[in-house]
Amino acid sequence: MADVELVKKMLRAVLQANKSGVSLSRLQTEYKELTGEQIPHKHMGHNQLDALLASMPSVVRMERNRTGEMVYFASGANETAHIAKVVARQRSSKKTGRPHLVNTQMRVKPAAPLVLNAKPQTSLRQPNHRGRGGGRGGAGLRETRMTLPSRFQKEVHAHLSRNSQQTAPMNLNESFGSGKGKPYNPQQVQGRIKEILGKYSNGFWVSKLPQIYRELYKQELPTEAIKDLENWTHICTVEKTCSSNPSELLLYPAKEQNTTSSPSPIHNPNPTTSPPSSSSSPSPPSSPASLSPDLKQKLEELLVKYSNGLWAHALPKLFQDTYKTKLPGHVLENLDLLSDICTIDYPMPDNPKRAILYRRCSAGGGGGEDENCNRRNSSTSEEEMRMRKELGRRLSNHAVPSLQIPKEEYPSVLVVEATNTNGVILRYIGEGYSQAQESMEDEMREFYGLDQSSPTPLASPASGQLVAVRAEEEEEILRAQVCEVMTDKVKVYYVDHGFSEVISKTKVFELHEKFFKLPFQATKCKLAGLEPFCQEPAVLKKFETMASGRILLAEILERRQTPLVVLYDTSQDDDVNINAACRKGLQDKTLASPLQVNSAYMNVTVSSVCSDGTIYCQLPSRGLAKMNEILENIETYFHSQVTSEFLVSRPFCGKGCLARYKGKWSRVEITNLHGSRVLDILFIDVGVQASVEVIELREIPPPFLRDLMAIPPQAVKCCLADLAVSIGSWNPDAVQWLREKVLNTTDCSMKVAKVDETKHCIYVHLFTDKNFHDSTRSLNHQMAQSDLFKQQPDVFLTSHRFLGGNTTSSSPPETPSSPSSPSSPTSLLQLPPLLELPPTGNNIDVYVSVACHPGHFVLQPWRDMYKLVVLMGEMILYYNKTEEKPLNIEKNQIYAAKVDNNWHRVLVKGVLTNGLVSVYELDYGRHELVSCTQLRALIKEFRQLPFQGITAQLAGVKPRQWSEEASIVFRNHVEKKPLVAQLEAVQEATNPWDRRLTVFLVDTSQEERDIWVHDIMAEFAEELTNEL
Repeated sequence: MADVELVKKMLRAVLQANKSGVSLSRLQTEYKELTGEQIPHKHMGHNQLDALLASMPSVVRMERNRTGEMVYFASGANETAHIAKVVARQRSSKKTGRPHLVNTQMRVKPAAPLVLNAKPQTSLRQPNHRGRGGGRGGAGLRETRMTLPSRFQKEVHAHLSRNSQQTAPMNLNESFGSGKGKPYNPQQVQGRIKEILGKYSNGFWVSKLPQIYRELYKQELPTEAIKDLENWTHICTVEKTCSSNPSELLLYPAKEQNTTSSPSPIHNPNPTTSPPSSSSSPSPPSSPASLSPDLKQKLEELLVKYSNGLWAHALPKLFQDTYKTKLPGHVLENLDLLSDICTIDYPMPDNPKRAILYRRCSAGGGGGEDENCNRRNSSTSEEEMRMRKELGRRLSNHAVPSLQIPKEEYPSVLVVEATNTNGVILRYIGEGYSQAQESMEDEMREFYGLDQSSPTPLASPASGQLVAVRAEEEEEILRAQVCEVMTDKVKVYYVDHGFSEVISKTKVFELHEKFFKLPFQATKCKLAGLEPFCQEPAVLKKFETMASGRILLAEILERRQTPLVVLYDTSQDDDVNINAACRKGLQDKTLASPLQVNSAYMNVTVSSVCSDGTIYCQLPSRGLAKMNEILENIETYFHSQVTSEFLVSRPFCGKGCLARYKGKWSRVEITNLHGSRVLDILFIDVGVQASVEVIELREIPPPFLRDLMAIPPQAVKCCLADLAVSIGSWNPDAVQWLREKVLNTTDCSMKVAKVDETKHCIYVHLFTDKNFHDSTRSLNHQMAQSDLFKQQPDVFLTSHRFLGGNTTSSSPPETPSSPSSPSSPTSLLQLPPLLELPPTGNNIDVYVSVACHPGHFVLQPWRDMYKLVVLMGEMILYYNKTEEKPLNIEKNQIYAAKVDNNWHRVLVKGVLTNGLVSVYELDYGRHELVSCTQLRALIKEFRQLPFQGITAQLAGVKPRQWSEEASIVFRNHVEKKPLVAQLEAVQEATNPWDRRLTVFLVDTSQEERDIWVHDIMAEFAEELTNEL
């Protein structure tokens, strides 16, 4: 997490939580607990942490206490002050007499390392020239160089605020290089393209065709041939995908033309008599040549539900569950039969049976389920835009532009109010939104004046007219729309603040044309998961308490006219999912498990024993009986339904749905997403966590939804009382002993010793029989008397706090390194093949996962990033279902390691005596400290994909000791961005992780120019030299 602004926000969150100040060591510890990473002061150009903090006066204020120790406080940061100002200035229909100042200590959610959509990515736009001074293309270099004024850093950061990561795919009319319009031999080009399609029978991106053509035939593909592809229907099929970018094109072999023996296809545009091909993938003689319309329609329904891809191996079970009939076996044996309804990709080269199917958009664009199709073809959005423009023309001579949804994944919002969760009124916070509104209102205040010389009130306001209004009780001038005209009063709607008010006509003025430029800031969103209960009083009351008037974070699930969102309150230690909390407002507390101190309960079922010693129990209750009855009815209901309606197509954190547990449907809540296919769930009635594929989830059928939502979770979180070892310090032997005692016992009893409301935990004495009167028979007593907790527990500590608490001290001495060679892994473990690279001088699309400075950064191949998403999803499914086993961890060996709820392929750099292991993520290039209990053996299946992270240095600049300012500029230009890398040199090595590239980096996200990063860095170094 080397992004400067993100580091500042994290530091601010820690400092604001410690009003009395925090020491340097404690600051490092709490930062680690919050983010999972240490403060990256070295990556940000500072050798010492205190030097970094001293360079951030807007974030950190330093003072010495009585003992002389430096203590760090949160300074009055501009962002915090701005947020407080937004809340204070927000006009409210509720006259409370004072502004509602809350939630100014926001914590941002870190961006996911990869986009959730794991579709194969198209190529980035390729640069036109090489950016070396005096090199080829030098004449065009001066046009594309970034001219930077003397105040370099400020302007660069302003430029970087437009952090667009959109790819710019090529289309049929795009120039691919010089020689445009030159004559060429179409027969020769057609023959070669046919050969290429024979090798890539499942299709590929048109933007990759010039590169493939160049590599195979050592010639440039004529530009005119690109334009002619659509006309060569006997050679190939050009198709638009259902991506949000309509210019993405796919190239496939010609439909109904499988032969490869025709030497001159140009003379036979409609070869209806061509014999069946013998060169294509053979299918069994009994397999039909095509799918029946009914079967094709059902398969397309499933693909619509899973627009981010569906594993082919999951089709049979999913088809059987959904349509109560078997999927014909020939479908999986010949996936080419599906080529007209989906694209097929093979992310695991070692296993051709593991294919992912991606739905294609129909020509009519009717797939309303697909988010990307919606984004491009939404008629609702176009109609809304038309109505807005018409309204603007009708009310004045000036139209107000539409409000654009922020680009960031988690924008900050100020929630105004909600009378319906399908239309929550809010405002976006930040530059271009609340800041622009404040500037406009300040200008309006000055323009209209608040003294005796204020302009004349509007003589006859009309309903629907946009006006300027002097707000009641406050000296503010605001934009408003007239709703109703009365005798001497007017009802207006404040278009930037989201509520209505009745005011005197003397306070209404004509709105000047210059105040029509800013979009109306009050907008609406829909809360995901609450649609059936959008007007439920209990839900709205909960929302009013938790969200109204607060600054929250909004996760945008669907970007449409009324975006679908999940709201989070991040002002406390733990994030609060507002949507999930409002849904819990529907629960009937009389159906919860009854618990009182000193009371005993029999017929208790222990449903789960966690690795930290926490147990979950089910107690006999009215709610448990009712829940079991409803779930049995749902089981029967699903058997009678033949529809894809109940498949979960849009998962999100906090969503309530159903999944199988021990063969029966059970209630679950989604707790985390790993891409679009794999997610973590919690079985809320048994307390069991699991990682599953999205295809295993089902929506709760509407007839049972309300009754099921009314039942509180039936799993009661408990801890064993009177044990010397606290939760989090249990060793595996103790956990296993307890599991063997209680998990298969149906007649447990327990006595409640204490109820801890803050931790939502019940401390109990647990018995495997009904003799709860005799405390010596309790499992608590047996464990306390045993040797289970005699050994030193430190090495078994796996809690986040333990890891964080050791990060500030100096590293403990390492254990002696393994006897194997320190530079190479054991020969018994087969490593993945090396990452294939193009010849030097060629381009490769990359994603920069880590950037320290121009001399050290880590690249990932952009085109294959989805394969890494797939691999990590498979690792989560595999390792989260396997029990921890003793592992002999050795230095310089590769393993799987769990880091921040994801499983990574890592290289062990050091084994510490306190149970921590220093690892290097081979696919991302990050260094981490993890507990030794979080490592597993890396099985062969996960050693097929080449390690995706490769170290590089920037070409075109002299090696030097890069300054802090230069490193920051470089990081802001390249880190977490897709770029084009032009390969200058490759330094090979014995191990894949020791390879090193020298590359030019080019940002081609702007259509009008290429930004060569080495030019920026050279100019920056030159500016620094001149200033010195």
